[in-house]
Amino acid sequence: MTTLTRRTVLIGGAVGAVAALTGPAPTALAAPASARGGSAVARTWNRDTSRNGWRIDPRIVQPFYVSGAAQTVTLHPAAAQVLLHVVRRWHYEIQPLGDGSGTTLHGHTTDRTVYADYESNHLSGSAVALHPGAFPAGGGDGLYPHQQRIVGDILADCDGLVTWGGDLKPAKHGHFHINVPADSIQLKELAKRLGDPTGERPYDPAGAPADPADPARRQRAGRARSLARRNEH
Repeated sequence: MTTLTRRTVLIGGAVGAVAALTGPAPTALAAPASARGGSAVARTWNRDTSRNGWRIDPRIVQPFYVSGAAQTVTLHPAAAQVLLHVVRRWHYEIQPLGDGSGTTLHGHTTDRTVYADYESNHLSGSAVALHPGAFPAGGGDGLYPHQQRIVGDILADCDGLVTWGGDLKPAKHGHFHINVPADSIQLKELAKRLGDPTGERPYDPAGAPADPADPARRQRAGRARSLARRNEH
């Protein structure tokens, strides 16, 4: 199997400009580079809840359309609005989905094989992985600094309720998951704010996005990442 890297993903973006867009992602998680080489051991997640405490129940998850990317992703309804916001910003500002580089969007899975505990959040539909072949757990090239600033700005939108895989060990730069319970009032309020086109939103894909380099936005991003780390424990 060909190992994707950040470089091949960026090349794939040019190919994708003339290629057909892909459909829903398959259910299997991408193995880290070390696992593909045979030195890492995968494990099976046997709990009834994912790492973030969400109940694992395939009957709850639903497919959701990613506007602008012509793709669908299967998620828990309580997580969908927030994670779709993350996916849309990644698509527009970091790397387009459906770019010809293989599977570019992964949500819910029924495969209980994980290479990091946080990957179990896919089982409850409360996590997404963007370009998982290029950014596996503990492998890949990672994101460029300007892309990481955009990720920080996306996390600022999410008020600390979303954890980025780049802040975890092993790092997975395309991974994002909800870090509060499914019935969290904060999560419901954030979903409403991000998803209501008539309400106040920190980012409007139809308009001009906030400047990730703005000092106030960078401070907000730092606070969001600190809160997300606290929510992990």
